[in-house]
Amino acid sequence: MTALATLLRDGLEQATPAERKVGRVLLAQFPASALQTAAAVAAQAGVSAPTVMRLVTRLGFASYPAFQRQVREELAAGSPAALYGTSDVPAAVAGEPRLLTERTAEVQREALAATFAALPASDLETAIAWLADDRRRVVLHGGRFSGCVAEYFALHLTQLRDDVDVLPSDPVRRAATLAGLTRRDVLVLFDYRRYEPASARFAEVARAHDAGVVLFTDPWLSPVTAHADVVLPTRVDSVSPYDSLVPLCGLVEAVVTGVLGRLGDAGRRRLQRLEDETQRWNLYGEE
Repeated sequence: MTALATLLRDGLEQATPAERKVGRVLLAQFPASALQTAAAVAAQAGVSAPTVMRLVTRLGFASYPAFQRQVREELAAGSPAALYGTSDVPAAVAGEPRLLTERTAEVQREALAATFAALPASDLETAIAWLADDRRRVVLHGGRFSGCVAEYFALHLTQLRDDVDVLPSDPVRRAATLAGLTRRDVLVLFDYRRYEPASARFAEVARAHDAGVVLFTDPWLSPVTAHADVVLPTRVDSVSPYDSLVPLCGLVEAVVTGVLGRLGDAGRRRLQRLEDETQRWNLYGEE
């Protein structure tokens, strides 16, 4: 993420709800979105043009054109190839188990710490509150790799509360689930580069039905950001060319802990009841 995009993301913590809508529209397709007119950005965010001006002023810019000049300067100084990054592990390290594990531990430790340090507290609090509210149905969906984390998250939540589902892969049941979303539902999406167009469509459907949208994404921010109520970015630093989901797993476990804490005794009683019934009836099918 560029310095300006980071400034914009961090500034959302102190922004008004209307300004956050603007910020998320800008971040969803940054930097291209930031090169549009203030009126165009306002229209996409569903707010007035003065709201766009107030946000950039909050970020320290004298005007929207001044903000755009900074965007163009970053573009001129940057390289498109730098967006994806490269592995910096020498072959000698990759071929030596001890050095490899030390380097991996260092990168993952720093990425996890950076993820938690940069999390918008208000978004994290909202996500935990929504997921702990058993009046809300929770539907989860992930991408090619992040889908396994969505499943993992769903398994934890299912042990803590009712009405938790993974979005069906079957087109008919998936369509029925999305079409049936209401304002009492929460759609939790995991969308990491390369971003999946279907996730953005699912988020649009959820917003059209007034359902809440919680997004887990990378530092570059998925296009789903423009439709999300809650955005929780995680680092993807890795010693290999592959993006790492270790920080994402760490954040998911932190949210699970927050949900359990919010549920209190009710959550613990449900866990114990499930455990008792599982043991009584051998529901895991163990011999």
